[in-house]
Amino acid sequence: MKKKDITFTIGLAILMGVIWGLGELVMGLWVAVIPSAHLFWFGLIVIITLSISVWHSMIEDKSDTKDPKRAKYERKVGKRRK
Repeated sequence: MKKKDITFTIGLAILMGVIWGLGELVMGLWVAVIPSAHLFWFGLIVIITLSISVWHSMIEDKSDTKDPKRAKYERKVGKRRK
């Protein structure tokens, strides 16, 4: 795993944890729900987190296929064209 993949995974886990916590707070304080709704909410958050993580891992990273020297050349030429 690359550093940016690890950063994405940790950030996603923190974000989904915050969303889950806010949902639990709303269900506990303002919205009257049956007890099984908390389990459904937790399951939904886990499924969404896993699906986003799998989707992100399947995306092809184009930076590995590009030649760094060619990318540098294209950046230099792009600046001149503007």
